[in-house]
Amino acid sequence: MDLLQLLSWSCILFTIGMFSTGLTDLKKMRATQSAESVQFLPFITTCLNNLGWLYYGVLKNDGTLMSVNSIGASLQSLYILSYFHYAKEKRNVLVQTLGMACVLCVSWVYFSMIVPPGSTQLSQLGLACSVFTIAMYLSPLADLLEIIRTRSVDRLSFSLTVATFLTSTSWTLYGLQLGDYYIMVPNTPGIATSLIRFLLFWLFDSASQGKPSYKPLHI
Repeated sequence: MDLLQLLSWSCILFTIGMFSTGLTDLKKMRATQSAESVQFLPFITTCLNNLGWLYYGVLKNDGTLMSVNSIGASLQSLYILSYFHYAKEKRNVLVQTLGMACVLCVSWVYFSMIVPPGSTQLSQLGLACSVFTIAMYLSPLADLLEIIRTRSVDRLSFSLTVATFLTSTSWTLYGLQLGDYYIMVPNTPGIATSLIRFLLFWLFDSASQGKPSYKPLHI
């Protein structure tokens, strides 16, 4: 097995593991019959990210990108539907979901019908996907000020943090090996934001009722 193939399998394993951490949130929502303790924004940004990279993988004929993001988009759709079911403020969830659908439709029309096929289409799509990837990695830090104010990490997932660190590292190395900066560069912030979240857990986890607020990683 050469290095590229090893990195490909690492990307598939760690990325599916990262997407699967949402099952913990799904279990929490079912147990409490509420979505109040779960963030919705990461589901939206990750779903858009998956669909964008899936299209990029199709255009580039990259089996690793296609397989990983097909599974990811399916899981994120499940999480979005589950969140809508358990959310008390369904209107806000519906508005955000419809907003995602509009962005998706406009993007599809633009990249499929307006942008000339070939290298221009691939480069512009890669740039757009890079932006969504960075948004996906930054979205869990949306409550950073609240976490610092309350000195509580209850709204952060430790298992997701570990999975994100492994995933972003493997994709960065995979993109570097391919010489594809659209894959490599946007995954670098995932490493940085994961390290920030590790620091938050180290600083504030002991303040959360004297016991860990995170759950072990299950892949």
